[in-house]
Amino acid sequence: MQAATLLPSINWEAAVIAARAAVQHAEANGWRINVAVVDRSGNMMSFLRMPGAFLHSIDIAIDKAYTAASFGFSTRDWMKHIGHDEGMKLGFASRPRLVIFGGGLPIKVGGDWIGGIGVSGASEAQDEACAAAGLAAIGLQPAPQEDAL
Repeated sequence: MQAATLLPSINWEAAVIAARAAVQHAEANGWRINVAVVDRSGNMMSFLRMPGAFLHSIDIAIDKAYTAASFGFSTRDWMKHIGHDEGMKLGFASRPRLVIFGGGLPIKVGGDWIGGIGVSGASEAQDEACAAAGLAAIGLQPAPQEDAL
């Protein structure tokens, strides 16, 4: 019997560090956010909610992390990947847990992704800046933009 090949995944220590750094970045700027870090399979590894952050942003942050982890690119880039295909726009927009606006980044090591980080509660750009601060805290940078799915 052959052993199963395991996918690389973020560990809990790195997930906690990334979430904390995202919150610290938000706090330094006066923003109130929720931040979620998931592994490659979309399972929650860490979550933090700042007092005063929007309640609806809890699920949005989780779904941003899930979306980034499941596809390996920024949630901000979704419309670029869909392009002008109306069927894809309608189809993907109706999918549960899929977020097609900024604030979710894949967590990539080398050429593979090991999870996702999602932030919600501020503007798209501010959410993404917090997520990028989380990646920086674990020695990573946001992945370069991809051309297509």
